[in-house]
Amino acid sequence: MIQWRQGTVTGLRRRWRGTVELDVALRRRRPEDPASVRALAYPALVGEPEPGDTVLLNVNALALGLGTGGYALVVALPDRLPPDDDRPGHVVKARYTPQQAVVLAADEEASPHRDVLAAADSLDGMPVVTADLHSALPAVVAGVQADRPQARIAYVMTDGGALPAWFSRTLDALSDRLAGVVTVGQAFGGDLEATNVHSGLLAARHALRADVAVVTQGPGNLGTGTPWGYSGVAVGEAVNAVAALSGRPVGSLRISAADPRPRHHGVSHHSLTAYGRVALAAADLVVPAGVDSCLGVHEALTPLRQRHRIVTVAVDGLDAALRALPVKLSTMGRDLDADTVYFLAAAAAGRHAAALL
Repeated sequence: MIQWRQGTVTGLRRRWRGTVELDVALRRRRPEDPASVRALAYPALVGEPEPGDTVLLNVNALALGLGTGGYALVVALPDRLPPDDDRPGHVVKARYTPQQAVVLAADEEASPHRDVLAAADSLDGMPVVTADLHSALPAVVAGVQADRPQARIAYVMTDGGALPAWFSRTLDALSDRLAGVVTVGQAFGGDLEATNVHSGLLAARHALRADVAVVTQGPGNLGTGTPWGYSGVAVGEAVNAVAALSGRPVGSLRISAADPRPRHHGVSHHSLTAYGRVALAAADLVVPAGVDSCLGVHEALTPLRQRHRIVTVAVDGLDAALRALPVKLSTMGRDLDADTVYFLAAAAAGRHAAALL
């Protein structure tokens, strides 16, 4: 299940919040092993790596050629362990894995937010944008801020993709535009930690004082190419959670004019399944104006109209807002120019959420 390697740190590369990128000389176990690899270390888990350190690596992502990131992951600095962390907290994430982490949940007794969250039971009508992929997040933020630049936006990161929030360079780049990050379920490393999507949404509203929340999985996406075998089904579950807490669900649709796979061309089957079969509560599903001429979007959404409201949103000024973001937009290896419709759909959902404030 794990391909293990040892190596020696030869250099430090980029840093972003919670993460250090390393060059590591590999101790080869097979002839096909490279002489060196790029690796990521999360100092909160393993300590601060330095050149010359021996590192224990998990190289599964490299072996599988995963598109999310071609990195080895540092499991430990076995010759130089970090000091014990005695901060309060009793919630365990990545439970019963070798790197299970103890965090302080936002609603634990030792948390400064305990009292307000113990009494919280409603989102008070807060609009919440739900999206399939992490790549939609910056576009949603651009759409909100295009019309409501002062709106407080919280990101609720689910555990369908990467578990450490630190893996995301997008979050680092958006730090000035977000009121905070809440990591829920088995995900960890946010500004606040929560047990599930429901408590994470309440933390976003009442602890981070968000006007708008965005719910997506972390970077990456687990999928088997089957109708139900993908992590994005959680989008529908997020809609249900928002509705249960008296929020306003706004569905960002995964729409593409560039994806060569028929199941993802036009409206992705991921969106049709998550909103059409999993979401039991009504949401506003947002279609960017002008995209339907060749993609058949409204026709594809016809079965969803019995439950959801289909909302067409103007896209004037959204392209400029997307290009002004401090992060390079990318989805499935395609940038803004290569798959404009995808990012406009997410930005239009953000614009619609802003209109609900």
